[in-house]
Amino acid sequence: MSRRTERVGSTIRHELAMIILRELNDPRLQGMPSITRVKVSPDLSVADVYVTVMGTQGQQTTALNALRHSASMMRSKLTKAIALRQVPYLKFHLDENLKKELAVLELLHKVELELKQQEHPNTEP
Repeated sequence: MSRRTERVGSTIRHELAMIILRELNDPRLQGMPSITRVKVSPDLSVADVYVTVMGTQGQQTTALNALRHSASMMRSKLTKAIALRQVPYLKFHLDENLKKELAVLELLHKVELELKQQEHPNTEP
């Protein structure tokens, strides 16, 4: 990623967070979505917005659909907030990296407990 796309992505991330917080009143957004990262294409035509939503799988899917439904409205609001010739089209995705990171941390914790158990077999964890 070039420096310019990183700056544009960071600006979009910040502005979208404000729009979602202040202006998006969709009842399908029960678990407050958090924007984890924004990847902008090199030609600045598309911005992939990765979000996490707390809740069940169904609530996450519902919130993602609400964000996708509101994408054009959010893009028009971004046009007023960002000084670009053309604001990128927004594509929303659930960020699976966070789930993977939590699973790896849980596995590392289990390994740590097993190693302690092997070092001191007579004590309880």
